[in-house]
Amino acid sequence: MAGRDKRGKFIELAESRVNRAIKDLRLIGNLSNRSAYEFTDEDIRKIFRTLQRELDTAKGRFSRGDKSVDDGFRIG
Repeated sequence: MAGRDKRGKFIELAESRVNRAIKDLRLIGNLSNRSAYEFTDEDIRKIFRTLQRELDTAKGRFSRGDKSVDDGFRIG
């Protein structure tokens, strides 16, 4: 694949995936509606600790080439 094709594919996928992540983060923010949901402060800490860890891991893959992957997220 030519360099320009790789760049174009990167841009296409990055824009799509980042926009999807932004949408999903906004949906997570919607969970803050206490009239619709019940949650504890610990639940919120777990959510954001997990999201931050995944963000740090993704960022590290660009600088260090880390390939570690977690099995997912569970509150309980």
